[in-house]
Amino acid sequence: MLWLLGFVLSFCGLFIWLEFGTMIPRSGGEKVYLEAAYKRPKHLATIVFATNAILLGFTAANCIVRVYRCFGLVLEAAGAEATRWSERGIALGVIFFVTLLHGFTPRTGIWLMNLLSVFKIVILIFIVVAGWAVLAGHTRVTDPHANFRNAFAGSSHSSYEYATATFKVLNSYAGWSSINYVMNNVKNPARTLKIAAPLGLGICAVLYLLANVAYFAAATKEEIEQSGVTVASLFFKNVFGTQAQKALTVFVALRYRTGLVVVTFGAARVNQELAKEGIPLPFGNRFWASNWPTGKSPLPGLIIHLIPSIIVIIAPPPSVAYPFILDVEGYPGQIINLFVVIGLFWLRYKKPNAHRPFKVWWPLAVFYLAAAVFLLVAPFIRPPGGIGDTPPLPYYLYCLVGIAIMVVGVLWWAAWRVVPRWFGYKFIGRKEKLRDGTVVTLVSSLSPVPIAMLTILDFQFSLAKRQQ
Repeated sequence: MLWLLGFVLSFCGLFIWLEFGTMIPRSGGEKVYLEAAYKRPKHLATIVFATNAILLGFTAANCIVRVYRCFGLVLEAAGAEATRWSERGIALGVIFFVTLLHGFTPRTGIWLMNLLSVFKIVILIFIVVAGWAVLAGHTRVTDPHANFRNAFAGSSHSSYEYATATFKVLNSYAGWSSINYVMNNVKNPARTLKIAAPLGLGICAVLYLLANVAYFAAATKEEIEQSGVTVASLFFKNVFGTQAQKALTVFVALRYRTGLVVVTFGAARVNQELAKEGIPLPFGNRFWASNWPTGKSPLPGLIIHLIPSIIVIIAPPPSVAYPFILDVEGYPGQIINLFVVIGLFWLRYKKPNAHRPFKVWWPLAVFYLAAAVFLLVAPFIRPPGGIGDTPPLPYYLYCLVGIAIMVVGVLWWAAWRVVPRWFGYKFIGRKEKLRDGTVVTLVSSLSPVPIAMLTILDFQFSLAKRQQ
């Protein structure tokens, strides 16, 4: 049922993002939509989003964790010992490879994304068809219908558990918003978005639902809970045997690598857009906003994504890291989604005549808004026994971490925009065109000029920005 709920919520979110994406066809995704809806206080929405994007720059790390868990099985299949550091070494190699691929050979990176996406669909179709064979009784599985008798027996009654499980389900559907991050790379974005996005999500959703039916036909609930491996690997073992499991696990690992390649591609462009806006970053914004060294792909933006990913791979143990990463990533993401939906209603009220090639049916937006509120409140409700899904960590820890990240964003904004005014100083922004053609907003050093003059300069800068 949660997979079905995730499917419905993802489609509601997709239609909301479709309205924004066709109305404002620019790269950046939520960053652009928050800026359009929340212009005051100035730059607050941008800074808070930037904090989330940079501090949670391991958005692909959940893919990474899954990759090195799968490659651990590959090592075991090859007769090698799958130690924690061998798995981490493979994960580091994968993330470095993807970074260099997108940074130096962007065309090859796009080609590989398309190839792996097709491969992922083929693997899912294979699992679905094999599941049909299991249900028909043509495999070694003795009782394929066991899980479908009293399917909801033993279901949880905890709001906390449903909320955390929904975060993980939504993570699997997360690709529905990826195209909004790279709109500048899409030809005829309004038309493409309206056709490709619903079609792509629909295909994935149907395959996910059918794949879950196949998984539950091939293994009991107890086997899934106690296996300690990916469900797909357990499926191959139960249906085709141990030797086939060893061979097919390689394909499962490649399937997870697809998400890593795609998410890294989009995250780098979001980081670049943030640097272009003049968000204060170490070593200056010229480098981070550039398409260095090829002039066609933002390697600096990829580096911003690479650094926290390395930390997440090395620092925590995988058994705790994977569920905790999904939860930490999901909670502040839902905070941002909540404000995006509120911003949708605000813009409809403030700009009812704005050009909107696509308009989401408002009950869908209301349903998505209500779901976002539930997902933000329910994790604070004590689960049975007070134990969450990442023991020994407190069940509410990921919520506090997510909120803390938002607070850091507010403090970063205050340090940049508010505190200097107390001493009669202010940052002055100006536009500059880099060698690769990228236009970046640069912030000069603090200038001790009268507040009245700063106000005039700020107004002139804002006016010039709107006229471009």
